[in-house]
Amino acid sequence: MTLPTIASLAADLAAGRTTSRALAEQALARIADPAGEGSRTFIKIYHQQALAAADASDALRKAGIVPSPLAGIPVSIKNLCNVAGETTLAGSKALDDAPPAAADAPVVGRLRAAGAVIVGSTNMSEFAFSGVGTNSHYGTPGNPADRSRVPGGSSSGAAVSVADGMAVAALGTDTGGSVRIPSALCGITGFKPTARRVPIDGVVPLSTSLDSIGPLAASVECCAIIDAIFASQPIDVPAPARLGALSFAVPKHYVLNDLDATVSAAFARALSALSASGVRITEIGLPMLDELPAINAKGGFAASEAYAWHRALLARRAADYDAIIAPRIQRGADISAADYIDLLGRRADLQKRVAAVTADFDAVVMPTCPIVAPRIAEVATPEGFTHNNLLLLRNCTVGNFLDRCALSIPCHRPGELPVGFMVMGETMTDRRTLAIGRAVEAVLRGTSS
Repeated sequence: MTLPTIASLAADLAAGRTTSRALAEQALARIADPAGEGSRTFIKIYHQQALAAADASDALRKAGIVPSPLAGIPVSIKNLCNVAGETTLAGSKALDDAPPAAADAPVVGRLRAAGAVIVGSTNMSEFAFSGVGTNSHYGTPGNPADRSRVPGGSSSGAAVSVADGMAVAALGTDTGGSVRIPSALCGITGFKPTARRVPIDGVVPLSTSLDSIGPLAASVECCAIIDAIFASQPIDVPAPARLGALSFAVPKHYVLNDLDATVSAAFARALSALSASGVRITEIGLPMLDELPAINAKGGFAASEAYAWHRALLARRAADYDAIIAPRIQRGADISAADYIDLLGRRADLQKRVAAVTADFDAVVMPTCPIVAPRIAEVATPEGFTHNNLLLLRNCTVGNFLDRCALSIPCHRPGELPVGFMVMGETMTDRRTLAIGRAVEAVLRGTSS
């Protein structure tokens, strides 16, 4: 199905063709549909609050008050965001005795100030520590393209909520791909900003060095609108970049290894279409990316920083953690202060060496994930989970480690399992990268018809 965009719904609301109440009721009905994925997609549903917010939005609109293009439009938020008066669970059972949040997380407050109607809090990989998207506590939402497959994670419910029409857009977080992976696997668009642009206060952390908060939605334009809201910037959607003026780099190393046939074919088609549209495509050598597995061999920032946050909770509630997630966090106990300082130095060094190669290009492009969504049965064993998790995360983690922004844009054909095309910009080139993404999206939509 063709998903509605924020701009199209904002136009419908402005023209009186629909109301926020009607949009909220439609979203809530899809969540409640027993034949759908709502019960596995959402951990909390804000039924009455959403309807009240929708009614308030309609009343404000009648009075001429429309705070943003997102006003009156249903959105979902990831279950690791603080909501005033509620216990933040982060997709786990281990936090069920934590005190309720005193205030909304800033990003949630910014959505409310923009007039968004928050319909619920979405399921996720426990504590955001997986790219697969399974959850042993609350169930695993089936991939919209094939319900026997995983949705990708950790923002699993976020992606399914958008792809299944239970929300128009979603708030996700991305530490190693957790916005882009489920966007790619579920056939929607996702944007990871440069981390420092959006505050992570009031959000249960995985890695404070890498955590980013970004949108999942129907289009790059939608992502640009929500990114501006998250970053508390004026909502000025960048115009599409001129294709004939763009130069893209395709790394020969690391990110093109072990592509499955569907991803390989879709990525090749996308590059051909972009080249035919005037984009200069250049293969580049980035052999230093092959150093990433060794740099992160002990668990990297995620394990060390997650363990620092979780150690007291693990001591008290380890039995209530997912059996696959807890050991991944506990690896951080073996990372010394010297190891962590080495990691900081190696990250800075790699950033400089990669930037020296990529600085002359408008973007670096690659498949978002080297494989399509695995079947849920394929990740049921620890071995299957680990193998697929590492593959799903591999390409996306490059952007987090390098502290860059990146988009995932669908590039598959109808009838194919979804594939994402990733456009990675330099650090703090977010709005330029969104402008490039809009131009790329227009080309890729032509190849997917």
